[in-house]
Amino acid sequence: MNTASTAPNKGKIVTICIAHLFNDWYMNYVQTMLPFLVAAGLSVSKGAFLVSAFTVTSSLLQPVSGYLVDKKNQRWMVFVGTLWMAVLLSLIGVLRSFPLLLVTVVLAGLGTAAFHPQASAMISSVSGDRRGLSQAIFSASGNVGWALTPLMVVPFVQAYGIESTLWFAIPGVLVAGLLWFNAPRNVSRATPLRRDAHPIPASVRLELSIVVLVVAFRSLAYFGLISFLPLYLQQRNISLLAGSRLLFVMLLSGAVGGLICGYVSDLIGRKIVIVISLLAASPLLYLFLHASGPASYILLALAGACLLASFSVTVVTAQEILSRNAATASGLMLGFSIGIGGLGVGLVGLIAEHSGITYVIHLLTWLPLVAGVLALGIKGRKIPKALYPGG
Repeated sequence: MNTASTAPNKGKIVTICIAHLFNDWYMNYVQTMLPFLVAAGLSVSKGAFLVSAFTVTSSLLQPVSGYLVDKKNQRWMVFVGTLWMAVLLSLIGVLRSFPLLLVTVVLAGLGTAAFHPQASAMISSVSGDRRGLSQAIFSASGNVGWALTPLMVVPFVQAYGIESTLWFAIPGVLVAGLLWFNAPRNVSRATPLRRDAHPIPASVRLELSIVVLVVAFRSLAYFGLISFLPLYLQQRNISLLAGSRLLFVMLLSGAVGGLICGYVSDLIGRKIVIVISLLAASPLLYLFLHASGPASYILLALAGACLLASFSVTVVTAQEILSRNAATASGLMLGFSIGIGGLGVGLVGLIAEHSGITYVIHLLTWLPLVAGVLALGIKGRKIPKALYPGG
């Protein structure tokens, strides 16, 4: 095995991480616009189905994009995908027809589905012998983008009106230009497609199915809270602007929690990090719903950190379970599992219309607990220290 140290290309890594930040900024855009769309006359259930529709194409099609990337470098996907999504999503505030809105978000999702697999491959290609750290930074940059969306979109739309969403195409245009000039041109694939792969044993399929369910339940809680928490807070007479700050705290804490627990999982194992973080998220969310003042910020920060602590850890877990098909495992975690969770938001919206936002928020609060219990079925694995720097 070649053990020679290779220096990462920091400039390329920074470029891709900036692009990932803004790409995921747009991924949280539909959810952030939901209260404004509801105020403009759209029903809660229709708004929720917009979130689900965007999730279908943005997440569920990522394994297809990943297959294309595995076959051949598709550099164009990162800048075309970013530009495509940014322009289409900027139209949300000016479209008044629900069918047009639905078609627009579905098509916009194709942009992020194209971006993520190629961008992840680019990160690995320019990371040298620091692939693990670079991928963790790549993931964290996306989570920071999610956190910034409500902080930037809510005050802007409140100040200039819902039609001002056209201005939100500008960041995507600028990032697409940055990628056009500075994205890596030659991407080597560390895990090429295997034509001689053996059939996957039943025990492996079962364990992988458990991880898929864990991510799906966690994702449903995550997407659901982002979508409905602002509406719930409005019912508690908390302004949309204050609600956006709370969401920012939750999502930024999630990014920090993901970085810390990704590192910790290398030391103590994946399973224990996944189980403990998810089991802790539910009671923290419950306490947040019954808190006020500074305590609410602290509790939501801790809850967000726990909810997203296992984000990158579950990806690595799936890769270790399906070691012969690491790219497929990544597609399942980043695309299919998250997509299934996001797709459930539409159904949650229907429940909200019949039973109320308060009922739905309390229901979502306990989904991480379900995911944590399911995670007990994951096998504990020893971490091969030789794979990590200093090991």
